Amino acid sequence: MIQLAGAGKRFGHKLLFENVDWLITSQDRIGLVGANGTGKSTIMKILCGLETLDYGALTIAKGTSAGYLPQDGLTLSGRTVFAECMSVFDDVRAMEQELESLTHAIAELDHTGAEYADVADRYHRLEHEFRMRDGYSVEAEVGRVLMGLGFGKDDWQRQTDEFSGGWQMRLALAKLLLQKPNLLLLDEPTNHLDLEARNWLEEYLQNYPHAFVLISHDRYFLDVTVEKTAEIWNRRIWFYTGNYDKFLAQKTQRNEQLQAAYRNQRERIEQLEVFINRFRYQATKAKQVQSRIKELERMERIEIPPEEKTIHFSFPQPKPSGRIVAEFEDVAKVYPVRPSRQNGSMSQGPAQGKESAGAKQTAERSSRKDKEVFRDVNFIIERGDRIALVGVNGAGKSTLIKLLASSEPLTRGEFRLGHNVQADYFAQDQYKELNPEARILDDLGELSPRSTQTELRSLLGCFLFSEDDVFKKIGVLSGGERGRYALLRLLLHPANFLLLDEPTNHLDLRAKDILLNALMAYTGTVVFVSHDRYFIDKLATRVFEIGDGKVEVFPGNYEDFLWRKQGGQHVAPTLEDVPGVGTTKPAGAPLLADVARSGNGDPVAEVQKKRLNPIKRKQMEERVHELEEEISSVEAAIAQCETELQNFVSAEESQRQAQELEQHKAEHAALLREWEELAETLQLGQGT
Repeated sequence: MIQLAGAGKRFGHKLLFENVDWLITSQDRIGLVGANGTGKSTIMKILCGLETLDYGALTIAKGTSAGYLPQDGLTLSGRTVFAECMSVFDDVRAMEQELESLTHAIAELDHTGAEYADVADRYHRLEHEFRMRDGYSVEAEVGRVLMGLGFGKDDWQRQTDEFSGGWQMRLALAKLLLQKPNLLLLDEPTNHLDLEARNWLEEYLQNYPHAFVLISHDRYFLDVTVEKTAEIWNRRIWFYTGNYDKFLAQKTQRNEQLQAAYRNQRERIEQLEVFINRFRYQATKAKQVQSRIKELERMERIEIPPEEKTIHFSFPQPKPSGRIVAEFEDVAKVYPVRPSRQNGSMSQGPAQGKESAGAKQTAERSSRKDKEVFRDVNFIIERGDRIALVGVNGAGKSTLIKLLASSEPLTRGEFRLGHNVQADYFAQDQYKELNPEARILDDLGELSPRSTQTELRSLLGCFLFSEDDVFKKIGVLSGGERGRYALLRLLLHPANFLLLDEPTNHLDLRAKDILLNALMAYTGTVVFVSHDRYFIDKLATRVFEIGDGKVEVFPGNYEDFLWRKQGGQHVAPTLEDVPGVGTTKPAGAPLLADVARSGNGDPVAEVQKKRLNPIKRKQMEERVHELEEEISSVEAAIAQCETELQNFVSAEESQRQAQELEQHKAEHAALLREWEELAETLQLGQGT
């Protein structure tokens, strides 16, 4: 469909990549990965024709339609949301209008005339094409995509220019998905999506009928959507079969092979150079020396590029708090909606104005509907909890964090902080409190005077500040860069109660892993909002779902939360669900007691409702295939043992063969049991 041959591209004096050969076929599902600045976005622009190559050739097959979504920068205006999406189908709607016109013509023309036959023929051909283009369901398809990406029905008739930049990008993504090009090029499509929209996009891409290439810093999103991984590394593109998880394993193996080949080549080079230097001036060895010199000249040297340093970042551990960190009791939060003042109101006399003003205020109070975010909320946060706040955009996640940070007042109820609790709050706009005139390295050095310049620069490198970037003034940084730096400042001296509002925004995969590992080793208490599914699954010990003015508490990580939600019953947390108390269980595995408490008491019926995680399903399917091969191998060994027992050699040998046969049979039975359990679980998970 699209092919790069000998492709190369420079950005100023920097060579991004060279000698790249890449063929994208019609069913490829590719994740494009690599460190920041290696040229991922550039190569996407090349594939869609927005950039040109400096070297090599780009070949596009006839009929290929590529649709490109950049990271940001798209704005739409002049139409409603629904009309903007329907503009994708302008040609289909024109066909619909022509069909309507042809219908009227057919009704009026003489059925026996030649003109009638021509009109009828045109109608049938056009109607067939209209059906093939799903013309009768375009409005339903537009509604489905808009709802999936978080646009409620109330938003459909709003003007597009009323929406912020993030929602504008959602709208651009919706239009692109509705166009259904046969090659989707998505540059970080999840940047502006919440969890619910990401989950919907995952399923949409899993069922997408054509090829796509995507860049994402969300590991889970890559794992469940892509089947191939292309990595830009060392100015080349390296290809791996499988999702991101398999890519990591294969890359490790490839690097080990490359290191071994490099060592072998270095040994051979040293042998050749020793021989040449030893016998260079001996006439009897001249032929052998020349042969080895030519071998050295022909040898294609293996290069080992400098690997990114593995940086382990850990928090200075805070002083412990009391067991109860925070408590909400019958808390409510309401934002009063102030009536807008309209210009051009009539002037009134003193007495009349006073009377009318009172009547107007009464009318405003009766007609005004305040925005209720929370009502009668009760929960307790304990020391060591790592709580993920989830819910649709606008449900109140950021508001709850602000209430916990005491930066917003309660409307009703009581909020209590526990003994020795010190809260620290990272807001989405935390960077606004930074000194714009300070240089990054100097500012960080003042905050951590005991750290060396090397340590500070390594730490800044974790958060994507490298080389001369560390000498920039904070004021010249972009919003995303300032957000990253503000997070780093917070983490250098954390309190024992961290409140983090979307800390993973603007972080790449490496920086997210560093942050995740640090938070998992952190001994304090964390409440956080994130749209990164992998980050939540790994970090959370409890999930607070926010919606309809309520906060519902779910034990476990996000996968456990989904399992309970799909089971149709909310399970109240008990002592067994509190981390470190009672029964322990692996992440993702519900306790039998939880199943028994979840309604009808029938564990099998509840398990049947469970929807398998796509990654776990793939792992289980792979294990099933492995078991089938192992079972076949053991069955062959059993058959061989039975054959050998028929030929008597000695009593001792027969006894040994009989014991070996029993061992194989026991192994066969165990493998069969495991295979049956996995097959049943997969069947139940598929049926939901």
